[in-house]
Amino acid sequence: MMVKPVKRVAAIHDMSGFGRASLSVVIPILSTMKVQVCPLPTAVLSTHTGGFTDYNFVDLTDTMSATMEHWKKLNIDFDCIYSGFLGSIKQIDIVSTFIDDFGNKDNLVVVDPVMGDNGDLYQTMDKAMVENMKKLIKKADIITPNFTEAIYLLDEEYRDYIDEEKIKDWLMRLSDMGPNIVIITSVPEDKEHKKTSVVAYDRGCNRFWKVSCQYIPAHFPGTGDGFTSVLVGSLLQGDSLPIALDRGVQFITSCIRASYGFDYPEREGVLLELVLENLKMPVLMSSYELLG
Repeated sequence: MMVKPVKRVAAIHDMSGFGRASLSVVIPILSTMKVQVCPLPTAVLSTHTGGFTDYNFVDLTDTMSATMEHWKKLNIDFDCIYSGFLGSIKQIDIVSTFIDDFGNKDNLVVVDPVMGDNGDLYQTMDKAMVENMKKLIKKADIITPNFTEAIYLLDEEYRDYIDEEKIKDWLMRLSDMGPNIVIITSVPEDKEHKKTSVVAYDRGCNRFWKVSCQYIPAHFPGTGDGFTSVLVGSLLQGDSLPIALDRGVQFITSCIRASYGFDYPEREGVLLELVLENLKMPVLMSSYELLG
C-alpha cells in the first residue's frame, strides 16, 4: 500500500471571508504543521458571526453529500476527520454519515461541538441542535467543548467557578457518552478569574490532565478553532496527549499576547500571521499537570 508523504485531515467547517475563524484558521495551522487539509465547507460567509452583522451567508448543506460521494469514488482516506461549527441538524446527520463512511480503526475522529460561549448558546443554536450534537459525539474519539458547551451537553447549570472534583466528574460523564478523550477548554480555575485552564480525561489510561494559563481580558473569536487545530496537528505528528494540550495552550496564549497589545477590533480575531512560525518549534517548557 502506498504510504502518504503527509497526514491528511478532512476538515468539516464553515469558511469566512473576513475574520480569523473556522477554515481560515484551520487550514494555515494544520498546513504549517505539515498536515494536508481537505476542506468540506458547510457554509461560506462574508465574515464570521462573532461581532459582525448583516453578513452574507451561503448554506452549502446541499453540496456536502455530493462532495462525499466524489471522495468515496476516488477512494480518498483520511488520518483524521475533524468537524467544527455545524449550522443545522441536517449537517450533523451528514457529518455522522461521513464518519460512518470514512472512519476506521486507524484514523482519528475529532468533534469540536461548537454551540455557544460565556454561558449562552449562539443565535443559530437551540435545544434540538444540542440533543443532536449529543448523538454526534458518540461517534468521536476526541471532543473539545468549551466550558459552556460542556454544560449544555451535560444539562448542567452555568457557574462562574468549578472545583477539581466536579470538573473530573463532568469529564467522565462526557466520556461515558462515547468519546475516549474529552477536553474542556476555558475552565474557570479560580473565583477571581485570574487563571483559566484546559482539562482533559483519557479513558484509555484513566488519567486526567490540566494545562493552566493566565487569564487575559480579551475575547478573540476563533481561538477555540485554533486550539483544536493545533491539538489535531500535534497528535498527528505523534505527540502524547499532554504535550498536544501544552502545545495548543501555548500557541493560543502566544496568539493572544501578540495581538492584545495592538489597537484593532478584537472581532477580527488573533493576529495569527505573526505567530504561525511558532508551530514549527518544539515544546520547550511543559506546563501540564497530572491530576490525582
